[in-house]
Amino acid sequence: MWTDWKKKIDPNYTIPQHLLWDMDMEKFNMKKGRALVVERVIERGRDNDYYTIFHMYGGPKGVRKIIKNEIKHFRWPWDESFARVAFELKEEEMACYKSRQLRKKLFNS
Repeated sequence: MWTDWKKKIDPNYTIPQHLLWDMDMEKFNMKKGRALVVERVIERGRDNDYYTIFHMYGGPKGVRKIIKNEIKHFRWPWDESFARVAFELKEEEMACYKSRQLRKKLFNS
């Protein structure tokens, strides 16, 4: 989907403050907070935001790994669906799916 992402990187572009409105950007660690950054870009990001997270986190494959292993919850189901399709993931292999199944098991038994 993003085969030419390396050509579209703007090294001067940063993740906009409005995507991380609830974070103190002076103290926020973009590496440690990568799951939140990726989640917010999927929810509200624009093309440049995607290219920036690809640059920061190892390309589409690196972002795919973050979605697969670290994002435990998407606010909206359509964001989860988009992430699954765009990054070629099976629902069962996503951390958010595993987390949802665990919650169902714990609270519905």
